[in-house]
Amino acid sequence: MGGTLTGILGVLGAFGLSASAGLNAYIPMLVVALLAKFTNTITLAAPYNALESWWTIGVLIVLSVVEIVADKIPAVDHVNDIVQSFIRPTAGAILFAASANAITDISPVLSIICGLLVAGSVHATKSLIVRPTVSVATASTADPVVSTAEDIFAVIISVLSVVLPILMIILVFLVIWLIAWRIKKHRQKKNVLIQEKGDL
Repeated sequence: MGGTLTGILGVLGAFGLSASAGLNAYIPMLVVALLAKFTNTITLAAPYNALESWWTIGVLIVLSVVEIVADKIPAVDHVNDIVQSFIRPTAGAILFAASANAITDISPVLSIICGLLVAGSVHATKSLIVRPTVSVATASTADPVVSTAEDIFAVIISVLSVVLPILMIILVFLVIWLIAWRIKKHRQKKNVLIQEKGDL
């Protein structure tokens, strides 16, 4: 029973890390690398233990800084999203395979496919729906704020995915519910304004 629960938590964590990679490719990889290097919360098997090397950690820090800065600059953030269309799903695949492999015997091919799909879906939602909507609605003035929120969320999801995967799943569902609720409220407000204009 304990082994089954550990396996389920490992898979949940793998989904969380992949989702986080859809927001920012390098933050979850850096979190996993640092947690594997300095704690016992996750042990990476070969070849994924290459993430623990100082060279890899150094490169991930530089790439994280580059992506974080690029994602805050209007127009550059959209170019960054195009470039990241290949990198984020790949990072999600690596993270899913690495974290699932650390705890369960899931097929590496299945892990890679799951990671690609999860990270790719989150990235597509971010770059094709959320960001363009925010850019148009605010003339790109809110892009840096949204980007900062995404980075913070990526860090939180990444840490929770390794340390407390159940809490991470609850948090993700709460955020999805909050976003859906805000969209619904916005649409209702918009419909009321349209109706009031029609009554004039």
